[in-house]
Amino acid sequence: MKIISWNTNGLRACKEKGFDEFFETEDADIFCVQETKMQEGQADLKKKGYHLFMSSAEKKGYSGTLIYSKKEPISVVFGINEKYNDEGRVITLEFEDFYMVNAYVPNSQEELKRLDYRMVFEDDIRKYLNSLSKNKTVIYTGDLNVAHTEIDIKNAKSNERNAGFTIEERTKMTELLESGFVDSFRYLYPNKIEYSWWSYRFQARAKNVGWRLDYFIVSENAKNKIRDSKIYTSVLGSDHAPIGLEIEL
Repeated sequence: MKIISWNTNGLRACKEKGFDEFFETEDADIFCVQETKMQEGQADLKKKGYHLFMSSAEKKGYSGTLIYSKKEPISVVFGINEKYNDEGRVITLEFEDFYMVNAYVPNSQEELKRLDYRMVFEDDIRKYLNSLSKNKTVIYTGDLNVAHTEIDIKNAKSNERNAGFTIEERTKMTELLESGFVDSFRYLYPNKIEYSWWSYRFQARAKNVGWRLDYFIVSENAKNKIRDSKIYTSVLGSDHAPIGLEIEL
């Protein structure tokens, strides 16, 4: 099974920068999108051979998630226990052998003004994923808005109190992993340095001054089924690169 995830930083804009071509080339079984920044009906998003599930934020041009799936799921759930639908943060598809959870984790923002909100979200998503994992394997993906360790960010020391690299956010990721999950990329490549996000400023992408913010997190009991976890660093169209997971389920 092949799964792709991409924070498009505005799906309509990304469609003008190669999204559809990448989508067709990769021919994934499941394709997850974050930060769609659009409402239903603002563009034709249908893809032949795929079921489409979309959650939009109430605020126009903000947040939003989407999943394309070749196989029709058993069930679809938006949000976490009916929370976070106002920002279109989470979609869960249930299949026979696993749950697919696509999330756009809240950014703590400048001066960490949304860090408290982020901490509540982190606790909610961890409890939610653990409740799902009691039934079957969980695959959790998306822009998780955290560089977990120093190897996941170019300039660790200068970013210690910046959103995405605070000790609070990194600790929540550790807590999630220790509760029964693995970071698929780091599991396969413990020492590999690759990033999935670069600022649009200061030629950051050209200089590869980046952060790894996008993940495929998998239930620990399925880690031996992971065949590859990759970052498409050469694919443009957003400030994030797409990521991919190949897993036998």
